[in-house]
Amino acid sequence: MKRTIALAALAVSSLSFAPALIQAQTPAAPLPGATGSAAAITPTGSSQIAIIAFEVAVSRTNEFQLKLADLQKKWGPRQQQLKTAGDDLDNQTKQLQAQADKLSETERATRTKALEDKRKELQRSFEDARNQYQQDMQGALAGVQEKFFDVMREYVEKNGYTLVLNISPQNSPVMYSIDSTDITAPVVTAYNVKSGVPAPPQPAASAPAAPRPATPKPAPKQ
Repeated sequence: MKRTIALAALAVSSLSFAPALIQAQTPAAPLPGATGSAAAITPTGSSQIAIIAFEVAVSRTNEFQLKLADLQKKWGPRQQQLKTAGDDLDNQTKQLQAQADKLSETERATRTKALEDKRKELQRSFEDARNQYQQDMQGALAGVQEKFFDVMREYVEKNGYTLVLNISPQNSPVMYSIDSTDITAPVVTAYNVKSGVPAPPQPAASAPAAPRPATPKPAPKQ
């Protein structure tokens, strides 16, 4: 029976370490060549090929960043609720394991079964919330992608490109390119200008850590 309880404890504990429903939003690193205006990149030589990290570019637009912030506000409380429930269930299992020797065989089996049922229900709730969050995320992406494609097409036609390759997928056929062919940053800038959506406010920077005293250097050997 102790083995049964230990297995239940292991299963419940895994909920506490399940992947977060919402990834923490961090400021996106600046794209190569990003500027304050939608400056055109003129193709060099006879090249008319451009590359773009399409999905990455869409996710870095001001419009999508604001949608992402709204999703985090919507799903943050649910994520915290599931985490609290998982922590509580984990604590109940540890308590049962500590009291196992003092309980009858029947009571141990009954309480273990009850915790296992709760674990399964919580797991289903977590999966349902995760699936719904992913659907909301895909909806937010789709709403920006179509408009972003139109801006990209206008930029490409204006600058004389005839072929654009998406380098976002891991299996992208592009093995090498020069910086002047990457139109990711200027198209993102062009989209932000056309949409008129301001950049979301950045989180306040934390106070810098106090400087640590320098480690004294060892005295030279005589």
